[in-house]
Amino acid sequence: MNRLSPKKLLNSKWTAAQPQNKEKHFIITDVETNESGEVLFCTMEAVMSKREFNVNWQDLKNNLVWYQGWK
Repeated sequence: MNRLSPKKLLNSKWTAAQPQNKEKHFIITDVETNESGEVLFCTMEAVMSKREFNVNWQDLKNNLVWYQGWK
């Protein structure tokens, strides 16, 4: 399980465990929070294609889907 801090999500780098469409490396470009500072979701961008999508930040803890850093 990946250990991560919600405060350090912005601009963090991630590697997909099972790449699709030749997209393997991603970066967090935006973090949405509510009034109390809790993270709602993150926007990830594929480095190669620049495609953006939203992801639940809790899903980043799953080692079967995401690796922290670029590998």
